[in-house]
Amino acid sequence: MVTRTEIIQENIDNQIEFNQGKNIFLDHLDFFQFAEETVKTISNMGTLNPDSKEYLIDYATDKAIEAFCRVNQYYSFDMNAKNSLRKIYADLFENIQTSTNSIENISKSHYEKLKGWLKEYNPFAEKIYKKGSEIVSPVACSEYSPELQCGILQLDIHQLLQPILDIGCGSQGHLVHYLKNLGFEVYGIDRFKFTDPNLNTSDWLEFDYGKEKWGTIVSNLGFSNHFNHHNLREDGNYIGYGKTYLSILNSLKVGGSFHYAPDLPFIEKYLDENQFDLKKFEINQFDFKTSVIKKLK
Repeated sequence: MVTRTEIIQENIDNQIEFNQGKNIFLDHLDFFQFAEETVKTISNMGTLNPDSKEYLIDYATDKAIEAFCRVNQYYSFDMNAKNSLRKIYADLFENIQTSTNSIENISKSHYEKLKGWLKEYNPFAEKIYKKGSEIVSPVACSEYSPELQCGILQLDIHQLLQPILDIGCGSQGHLVHYLKNLGFEVYGIDRFKFTDPNLNTSDWLEFDYGKEKWGTIVSNLGFSNHFNHHNLREDGNYIGYGKTYLSILNSLKVGGSFHYAPDLPFIEKYLDENQFDLKKFEINQFDFKTSVIKKLK
C-alpha cells in the first residue's frame, strides 16, 4: 500500500520535473509555477507527523540540488548551501500551510529566493544565463560504461591495489559495481542520494579521505574536470580544489595511485618527484590526457 509520504514524494518529483531546465535568472519568473496538486499536497502536510515532514523537506532539498546539477554539472553546493536551501523549502511549506498570501505571491517569493540562493553559492551562473533563453541547455555529464572507464583511466584490474575509491562515481556507480563484482573492496562518492552501502553521498571537497588509506583512487571526467573549470574561472574555488587534490594524494598508501582524466598540468608541475611518479597517456578518441600518479614514499 502506498503511504502518504510516498505520494507527496512523487508530487515533489513531478513539480521539480515541471520546472526542469527553466532559466531562473531571467527578470520575469512568471513561467515558474506551482502545479495545483503541489499546493494541495503541501497544504495537507500538517496531517503528517513531524519526522515525516522533516524527511520531505530534506527530500525536496536533495531533489532540487539534483535538478540544478542536471542543468549544469559545474554547480557546487557545500553544506552551507544545502542548509540554506533547506531553509528555503521549510519556509515554502510553512507559507503554503499557514499564509493568507496568494499562491502566486508565494510562488514568486519562493523562486526569487531560489535565484538569490543560486547567485550566492554559484555566482558564475548569472553571468552565463542572465541574457539566455527561457530554457537552459544542460552542460552534459555522461555516465560512461565501466569498461570504457577502465580504458580511459589506464586501470589494470590484475594489479589494482585495494581499497579503491571512485570520486564522482555517478548516480549509478557503474565502475564501483563492476569492480565490486570482480571481488574488489571498492567505494564511490558523489552528490547523489544512495542506498548502496558502497556508495557515499558526499561533496568531494568535504569528504574525509584519510591518511595513507587508499590503494587506488580514480576519477573519470569528475574531480579534475571540475578543478580545471574552477581554475579558469575568475570566481572559481581553485584554492579549495588545490587543497583537496593534496588531500587525495596524501590519502594514498605507499605504492598506491591516483588515476584521473583530464590531466591537470597547471598543478602537476609542482609535484615532488621524490614522492610521486607522474605518467600521462594520450586517449586517442578524446581530446584530453589521462594522468596516473603513483605515491613512492
